[in-house]
Amino acid sequence: MLKKKLKYFAKVVFAIIIVAIIIIITAYLWPTYKLQTPVVFERTIIKYVNVVDVVSGEVAVDQFVLIEQSRIIKIDTTHITASDDALIIDGTGKYLIPGLWDMHTHSNQHSEWLHHPLYIANGVTGVRDMSGQLNKKDSYWVGSKERLQWNNDLDHGTRVTPRYVLQSSYQMDGEKAIPEDAPNFFKLQNPSQVDSLLQFYKNEKVDFIKVYQQLPKEMYKLLALKAPKYGLHLAGHKPMFLSLKEAVNLGQKSFEHGRIFMYECFPETDSLKNPTNWKVYFSKSKGKIVQQFDSVQAKTLMRLMQQRKAYWTPTLQTLKFEANAHKVNFTNNMNLKYITKVKKQLWWKYDTDYNKEKNLESKGTNVSEQFFEASKKQVAMANKMGVFIMAGTDVTDSYVFAGFSLHDELYELTISGLSNLEALQAATIIPVKYSNVEEDYGAIEIGKKADLVLLNKNPLEDITNTREINGVLINGVYYNEEKLSELKEFTEAAASSFHMNVKAFLSLVNSPLIRVQFAD
Repeated sequence: MLKKKLKYFAKVVFAIIIVAIIIIITAYLWPTYKLQTPVVFERTIIKYVNVVDVVSGEVAVDQFVLIEQSRIIKIDTTHITASDDALIIDGTGKYLIPGLWDMHTHSNQHSEWLHHPLYIANGVTGVRDMSGQLNKKDSYWVGSKERLQWNNDLDHGTRVTPRYVLQSSYQMDGEKAIPEDAPNFFKLQNPSQVDSLLQFYKNEKVDFIKVYQQLPKEMYKLLALKAPKYGLHLAGHKPMFLSLKEAVNLGQKSFEHGRIFMYECFPETDSLKNPTNWKVYFSKSKGKIVQQFDSVQAKTLMRLMQQRKAYWTPTLQTLKFEANAHKVNFTNNMNLKYITKVKKQLWWKYDTDYNKEKNLESKGTNVSEQFFEASKKQVAMANKMGVFIMAGTDVTDSYVFAGFSLHDELYELTISGLSNLEALQAATIIPVKYSNVEEDYGAIEIGKKADLVLLNKNPLEDITNTREINGVLINGVYYNEEKLSELKEFTEAAASSFHMNVKAFLSLVNSPLIRVQFAD
């Protein structure tokens, strides 16, 4: 009798496993609905609109803007006669600004459903992706080939996507960050591998090498010296084992995150440059760094950055998360509905619990909050010193939401001391100048691409008015309020669907790049 019961139980368990496998496979293979782009008009006329000049801060009132195909043809107060094939947009009482750019993002194989709609719905028409691939397509991260294809689809009006400006390599972080079976030149263990790496990424149509924290000093120096010969530049973290002064003088073009001056300007900064114990010191020194911060040294470095035209993307949202992870009114964010359950449980929850525990253990002294506030003061200091500040958010980091968080970043930049105009510039003309594409983007001028955001209120009066979006044009294609709502609803539905969560889970666990990143 017992044997019969065991056999029956085994059959039930086996049947359950088979059904579960079938469900998972079906969910993984289940086709994902693709968004349709709006109708493309040969001519678009925006009438009686107030055009914001993000260079001067002036507003030209009651303008007629004519767009033919994807470019601005005319801007003045002269009434334009509409033809039958034209789209007419009533801009009365509204404000037109250039499309916003987020200069620090991370896209993945599911960005088409989980990120792109939210970028467009929030007026983000350009993004710089700071991640990439090695020599194989990854199940999670995307590379230059995918992003360039997205750009091509955008140009042909067949895809809902922001414009991907500048293409990144995979992060160069030394041998430990590279899967064992990858070609050895990615590991950068000796000088002879540098040219092979640079040639590979040049062939991949990459624009810059993403440098990271644990990249050996000598390898970094060689990359910096040789990259320009391949038409590439360096951008990303300041590696721990050399000084910011060295990195700036070696020509790194942009530096990411709000801590670059914090970890460089206190008496024991050399302890962070020791390859054997920097991680221990890195995690335990925040309070000391805030208390002993040397503003004179920081200003010297900022002056050097200004002279060498090195840009800074503070990504204040990441430090804001660390400072507020223990606060319910912060973690109960209404935008969580756009995040898959897989990411919330496997990634964000771990990150949130870790930072929450640290903050609650501080017994009234929230070092992460002090660090965040101190970093904002340095943003103001750097801005006054003439350092080029770019708006970036670090999507897909914890509690950073595609599109939405850029508006939060602009707000934090103004709280840090930038004017409303300067914050707008950090998401328009400054990143465009950095990307060397001023001919086409960054301002509302004749001849430029029609990547534009129509706002209900003036952002020069209050930077939070960038959230008051009435419509978005990208590559001359218009997304009205109804279409923008549809984009948000699309991502909300995708994020909550079983099949998308299965796809997200399998893409994470099958990615060798994700595995080495989490192991490190």
